[in-house]
Amino acid sequence: MSVSEQQAHNGVPERQSVQHPEQSTGRLYGVGLGPGDPSLMTVRAVEVIAQADVVAYHSARHGRSIARSIAAKHIRADHIEEALVYPVTTESTDHPGGYRGALDEFYESAAARLAAHLDAGRTVAVLSEGDPLFYGSYQHMHKRLADRYPTEVIPGVTSLSAAAACLGTPLAEADEVLTILPGTLPEEELTARLAATDSAVVMKLGRTFPTVRRAMARSGRIAEARYVERATMSGERTDRLAAIDADTVPYFSVAVVPSRIAATEPPPAAECGEVVVVGTGPAGPLWLTPESRGALAAAEDLVGYTTYLDRVPIRPGQRRHGSDNKVESERAELALDLARRGRRVAVVSGGDPGIFAMATAVLEVASQDPYRSVPVRVLPGVTAANAAAARAGAPLGHDYAVISLSDRLKPWDVIATRLGAAASADLALALYNPGSRSRTWQVAKARELLLEHRAPDTPVILARDVGGPEESLRTVPLADLDPDQVDMRTILLVGSSQTQSVRRDDGTQTVWTPRRYPES
Repeated sequence: MSVSEQQAHNGVPERQSVQHPEQSTGRLYGVGLGPGDPSLMTVRAVEVIAQADVVAYHSARHGRSIARSIAAKHIRADHIEEALVYPVTTESTDHPGGYRGALDEFYESAAARLAAHLDAGRTVAVLSEGDPLFYGSYQHMHKRLADRYPTEVIPGVTSLSAAAACLGTPLAEADEVLTILPGTLPEEELTARLAATDSAVVMKLGRTFPTVRRAMARSGRIAEARYVERATMSGERTDRLAAIDADTVPYFSVAVVPSRIAATEPPPAAECGEVVVVGTGPAGPLWLTPESRGALAAAEDLVGYTTYLDRVPIRPGQRRHGSDNKVESERAELALDLARRGRRVAVVSGGDPGIFAMATAVLEVASQDPYRSVPVRVLPGVTAANAAAARAGAPLGHDYAVISLSDRLKPWDVIATRLGAAASADLALALYNPGSRSRTWQVAKARELLLEHRAPDTPVILARDVGGPEESLRTVPLADLDPDQVDMRTILLVGSSQTQSVRRDDGTQTVWTPRRYPES
């Protein structure tokens, strides 16, 4: 029974090709063959090959084509075969345009060969392993021909789907993010992307395998990573990635970091866990570094001020320990106690954890018995001063000082002395914690102190909720700074004597401090 007869028998109407009006040329098909097992070809793929006049496939210079071998039993003796043989694969070339030039010339030539068949009215099926538009060789023909001829793409089962099936492990579940990466990326880029994602598939191994393995190790994902070689093909092999000999890895292999939610093997219990203090930046996920994102995803327990914890997506299996903003030491002790019991703990801090935030509290407690042996790491974040400065332009483009106006943990006399010293040194200033409901006079006093050293028209930036839904930015002269316009969610940036405030043609106000300071 033919494919069409089988479809009719099952009540499925035969799919008809859509012809262009008055179209006399042949039709182009990009045919996805699946990951390697011929039985995983779709019914539509078999049907199109059967109807085609010309069957085209790519191969290296040795002439063997994996695509042709997958579809071999469907290729008839009366098919016209077009073997599109790459002039280079990974080796060097003396082509004047280099490797890319040699391939571009080949693609143009191959497209011209197929165009000749299409112009003669022949139907052309270009075979592609996996899916034609997913890292497939066919896409180079598609870009050159699809705008000139009626075209249909037949999707195929991808190698990453086959790899997951071979491992018997879900790739992603619920709200997890799956990232697909080529192993040809630079090691630093691979490391950052692996650290930041929930699950991943790295394609194109072979010669890239040592780089991929180092990136897995540096990103902390090596223990989770699995290796799949020739999925669904003869010689299929799976193992832990860490156990693979790099000299045995072919191009047709992938590295898989599967779903954490669906993990069937829990991570081994540790005698002592770890505390990672994570800076989330001034607002939401756009301000998170890849390293911080990865640490938050890998943690078993999250500890932090409830407002900051709410910025972190909820993940199944994680425990969250929220608390008020004024119990830093208690939070630190809780995190360290959890780590002593073998838990991986992330202490969530706003901005940068080392600037008026949780890193100091954690390290202070970790320096005491019985926590000295607990590993503690601090991951940087975008701090409010830098976020506000970027929004305003570059007011901190030269030397600057960072001072908190909160007198909750240090006396006002110390704050006043430091303000006076920084102002007399003509430093630009970033003033944190300028005011709150219970602290209403500090901004006015700071303005008074600064005016002893700064001109009244010195630019002051009031940046509120930077990166958040209520973000606002205003620039006012120092003499006009109104304390009533300042709250705990505001940071103040005060210019030096050299700071410029310029209104641009689009109406925006840009503030910047020159990098060059004038001679005395």
